[in-house]
Amino acid sequence: MDKKSIIGIGLIFAILVVFSLVNQPSKEEIAVAQHKKDSIAQVEAQRAVEQQKFAEEQTAQQNAALAADTESQNQTMQAKIDEFGVFGTAAVGEEVFSTLENNQVKVTFSNKGGRIYSVQLKDYQTHDSLPLILFDGPETSFGLNFFAQNRSIQTDQLYFKQTGGRKNVTVSGPDVKKGDEGKVKANLENPGGKESVAFRLEVEPGKYIEYVYTLEHNSFMVDFDLNIQGMNQYIAGNQSYLNFAWAYDVPRQEHYSKFGEDRYTNITYKFFEDEVDNLDQNKSDEENLTTKVKWIGFKQLFFSSTLIADNSFANAQVQQEKFEYENNPNYLGHFKADIALPYSGKTKENIGMQFFFGPNHYQTLKQYNIDLERQVYLGYVVIRQVNQYLIIPVFNFLRRFIDNFGIIILLLTILIKTVLFPFTYKSFMSQAKMKALKPEIDEITAKYGKDKAMEKQQATMALYKKAGVNPMGGCLPMVLQMPILFAMFFFFPTSIELRGQSFLWAHDLSTYDSILNLPFEIPFYGDHVSLFCLLMTVTTIISTKLNQSAATSQGMPGMQTMMYMMPVMFLFLLNNYPSGLSYYYFLANLITIGQTYLIRSFVDEDKIRAALHANKKKPVKKSSFQKRLEDMAKQRGVQTPKKK
Repeated sequence: MDKKSIIGIGLIFAILVVFSLVNQPSKEEIAVAQHKKDSIAQVEAQRAVEQQKFAEEQTAQQNAALAADTESQNQTMQAKIDEFGVFGTAAVGEEVFSTLENNQVKVTFSNKGGRIYSVQLKDYQTHDSLPLILFDGPETSFGLNFFAQNRSIQTDQLYFKQTGGRKNVTVSGPDVKKGDEGKVKANLENPGGKESVAFRLEVEPGKYIEYVYTLEHNSFMVDFDLNIQGMNQYIAGNQSYLNFAWAYDVPRQEHYSKFGEDRYTNITYKFFEDEVDNLDQNKSDEENLTTKVKWIGFKQLFFSSTLIADNSFANAQVQQEKFEYENNPNYLGHFKADIALPYSGKTKENIGMQFFFGPNHYQTLKQYNIDLERQVYLGYVVIRQVNQYLIIPVFNFLRRFIDNFGIIILLLTILIKTVLFPFTYKSFMSQAKMKALKPEIDEITAKYGKDKAMEKQQATMALYKKAGVNPMGGCLPMVLQMPILFAMFFFFPTSIELRGQSFLWAHDLSTYDSILNLPFEIPFYGDHVSLFCLLMTVTTIISTKLNQSAATSQGMPGMQTMMYMMPVMFLFLLNNYPSGLSYYYFLANLITIGQTYLIRSFVDEDKIRAALHANKKKPVKKSSFQKRLEDMAKQRGVQTPKKK
C-alpha cells in the first residue's frame, strides 16, 4: 500500500469519527426515546391482558351456550321419549335424501319416515316442458300408524337409518334442490341389473321396522318390502293389522280442459280376485272398502301411482278431494288411502308390496295380469270390449309401420268405414226404398189426416209389408255401428300415444286444437275455437242432409229438426275434447259422404220403385205362427175370417 492510500483511509476514518460525535443524541433525546419505548410496552401488555380476558369470556359464553343447548337437547329428547316411548330417540334427526333410478324412473327417498319422497318419469314432460313429477315431498304422507306402549306412533315423523344404497347427502330444511339428492346409479351403470335401498327404524339391536325398496332396469315397478323384526313386545298385541297411510297432492300435468285431465283423475282399486272399481270421476268422493283389496291406484289421465299387494290388503279406506282449476291451478286434488296391512304379532314378519309409477299405457299395464289396464278408461262393458279386441289391436298394428299419428288415424278410419260399408249400403238401400214409396205415403197422410193417427200408422205399416220394406232397415245398421262410434269416443281421450303428437295445425292430438282464443267464454262451448271440431260439425250436417230419409222428413218432421240440431250440440260438446277425436269424426264424415255419392252412382231408384210395386201385387205370405193359428181354428171347427 502506498502513502497516498494510507492518507486516504485515515481521512475517511477521521470523517466518520467526527460525524458520529456531531450526530450523537443528547441526554434529553435519549430520555424521550426511552419514555416512548416504555409506553409502547405498557400498551402491548394491556392489550394482551384484554385479549386474554376476552378469550376467557368467549370460552365461558360458548360453554354456557353448549351447556344450554345440551340441556335443551336433553329436554327435547326427553319430551320425544315421553311422546314416542322407545321410538323417541328416532324422533330427532337430520333429513337425508337418496335416490334409485333406472332408464325409466327416478325415485327419491327421505330418511324421515323412510318414505318415497318424489317420483319422476324420465321419458315424459309436463305440457309446458317441465320434468314430469308424479308427486313431490312436502305434499306426501307415507308411513305406518300403530299403537305401542299406549302411544300412537306415526313412522313418517321418525328418522330412519339408511342401511343400503350408495350415497347420501344431508340437506337442511324441507326443500331439496335439484342435484343435491344422493344418487344410487348402479342401474344406469349396469343395465339389466337391479339396486336396492333400505331404511331401518331400530329401537334396540335386532328389533326394528325396515323398508326395502328395489328397482330393476327398464321397469316402472318398485318392489317394497316391509320387514318387522322383534317388535311384538312393543306393538299392541290386540292389533290384527297395521295401518299404512299413503297420501299426496296430485300435480297437474296436462293443459287444462274441462273434459281432459280433471275428468279422468280419480282413485281406482281392485278387490281381491274380483272386479275393478273407482271413486267418482267428477267430484270429491270416498269409500270404505271392507273386503280384501289387491291394489289401489292414484290415477290421472295419462299417469298413475299404484300400490299393489303381493297377496292382498285386509281392507282400506280411500278418499279423494277434487280441486277446482280456478281455486288451485297447480293441483288436481288430494288423494288419500288408509290401508290395513295384515299383522299377526310374530317375532318376524314380512309384508311384500310393489309400487307402479308409470304411464297409463294399455299394453304396458296389461302385461302384469292383475287388471291394471282397467285404469285406462275405455267405456262400459260392450264399448270396452270393442276397444280391447278391435280398436287397440288395429291401432297398435298400424303403429308398427307408421310414426305419424295423423296418418294412423286416417288409415284406422278408412279400415273401420270399409268394414262397416255393408251396413252403410244396407241403410242407404232402405232409405231409397222409403223414398220410392213417398207418393203412397203422401196419399195415406192426405187420406187420414192428423185426427186418425192410429189408422194412418196401420195403413202405412200395411203398405210397407206389401212392398216388402222394413221401416227399421235404415236404423238397424246405424245401431250396429254405434258401439264403434262410442268406442272411439272413449279411446282417443285416454290414449297416451297421442300425447304431445302434432298433426297439421294441431300441436297435440290429446287436447283441443285451438286456432282462435276468444276474449270471452261462451257457456258450454269455451273460450276458443277448435278447427277439427268445426270441420266435423260442417261435414256432419252435409252427411245428414245427403242421408236424410223420406220417412223422417214426412212421417216425423220433428225428428228432422233434431237430426240437424245434433251436430250443433256436438260442436259445443267436443270443442274441449281431444283434437284426435274430432279429427276421426271429421274423416269418418268425409268417407261417409264419399260412400253416399258412390252408392248413388250405381243405384237405380226407378228400378227400386218398379220392384216395390211388383212386390205389392204379390200375395202376402202368411207367417208360420199365423198358419198354426188357422190350423188350430179348423181343428175346432171354427173358420178363421179371411184377411181383406
